[in-house]
Amino acid sequence: MKLYYKPGACSLASHILLHEIDADFEIESVNTETSITASGQDYTKINPKKYVPALLLRQDTIITEGPAILQYLADLKSTSEMLPVVGSEARAKVIEHLTYTSSELHNAFGPLFSDASDDVAKQNAKTEVIKKLHYLDNIFSDGRNFLVNNAISIADLYLFVVCNWCNFIGIPLDKTKHVASFVSRIAQRPATQAAMKAEGLL
Repeated sequence: MKLYYKPGACSLASHILLHEIDADFEIESVNTETSITASGQDYTKINPKKYVPALLLRQDTIITEGPAILQYLADLKSTSEMLPVVGSEARAKVIEHLTYTSSELHNAFGPLFSDASDDVAKQNAKTEVIKKLHYLDNIFSDGRNFLVNNAISIADLYLFVVCNWCNFIGIPLDKTKHVASFVSRIAQRPATQAAMKAEGLL
């Protein structure tokens, strides 16, 4: 398998998971501005959507979209328990949180990474992100370490990556202390450290 990624982007969640399940894989970075990979390939021929991640399984089989890749990898090695069994309430809750992170929290950051956004748009985006962080902080306020059944899952990995973006765009996590503790906890995992070092983030 080969994971196409951009350092620190949402593809980091898939990268962490590959380490968590001890998979045999390669990685290749992508310049999403030029759509050229580190080896000089035209990334649009790999993923016409032009964004990361993309997971190459075989020459004719590529999976795109972070949540789909996370679910595929977790099911590939079910003994990792990164995704509860099919039909369980726990699995539904993991996918619920995964979907929220993808459709709500991740999207809320969009204007903050866009050169087309003016100061007003960026401030409005920050306000929206902070509102969502408080929602998440309330979830963790019951003392849980992870989102579902107090066991780490793919939803936690994705949430960690997106919440960690706050450190790069000037949104302090000191007013959402439970989220801050969660981010710190996932950051210290060996798989997270390995992935972040490989991407030049540590």
